[in-house]
Amino acid sequence: MTLQLAPPRQGPPSQAPPPGRWGRFDLKGVPYLLVSPYYVLFAIFGVFPLAYTLWLSLHDWELAGDKTFTGLDNYVKLVTDASFWNAVINTLGMFALATVPQLVLALMLANALNKRLKGRLLLRLGVLLPLVTSVVAVAVIFSQLYSRDYGLFNWILSWFGVEPIVWQNEKWSSWLAISTMVDWRWTGYNAIILLAAMQTIPRDLYEAAALDGASARRQFWQITVPMLRPTLVFVVFISTIGGMTLFAEPVMFEGNPMMTGGTTGQYQTVAMFIVKEAFRDFDMGYAAAAAWLLFVLILVGTMINYGFTRRIRGAR
Repeated sequence: MTLQLAPPRQGPPSQAPPPGRWGRFDLKGVPYLLVSPYYVLFAIFGVFPLAYTLWLSLHDWELAGDKTFTGLDNYVKLVTDASFWNAVINTLGMFALATVPQLVLALMLANALNKRLKGRLLLRLGVLLPLVTSVVAVAVIFSQLYSRDYGLFNWILSWFGVEPIVWQNEKWSSWLAISTMVDWRWTGYNAIILLAAMQTIPRDLYEAAALDGASARRQFWQITVPMLRPTLVFVVFISTIGGMTLFAEPVMFEGNPMMTGGTTGQYQTVAMFIVKEAFRDFDMGYAAAAAWLLFVLILVGTMINYGFTRRIRGAR
């Protein structure tokens, strides 16, 4: 007795039923629905304020008065305003004094925290303590440190026969004091970002370099720094935006709400100038024009820093 098995019938391949309206919406509409909250919020709190500020900058409007369309008059007046350019110079000066040392110190600190250290978790957490400290508390402490009569820094300078410095009275001294406040608060933040990027670098690269006889310094400049270039670009961007919009530290250092940045505006930043024009002098159109020029300055500064950062290569 033989058992014969018939070959399976060849039929058309089975096809899934076409999706209905809900199925098509699930495939094509749900992804847009899930990302829409961000764009809705960005349009309300980002795009609309930008557009409204641009429209407002073309008007002469006091806070409690009528709007009068003036075209580009606010921008023409702003370009020839010595007080505005004084604020620009102050902002750029404090930006240079604060950002360059800040990034160098953050890179060195991140490299040190990337080593095998005892209690390195506590050390890594410790560098974030200045960031969570209140700006007011930081300003109070640093104001005491830079006090003319009883400040720590003047006391140290007195050892070398230097006369007490009134840190708030001169450009260079006030810039230096405010820059140290910024560096103390933000260096640890940048160091943590750079440390996270360092930990993604494959260890095989360092082992191969060590076998080839490369020193630790050479490994740092030829492996670590080039591999950190994307993160360095990000850190430079964030530091540029923060430095160009510097506001809290000089306001707290001044100690009064006049937003003048000292008796002669020696440390008034562009952000302080905008707030003074808008909420003390009530010239909203002029303040809006200053805000847009600040936006242009941030773009120019960011592109310049990006041009320098993208040239990073390993040291020869």
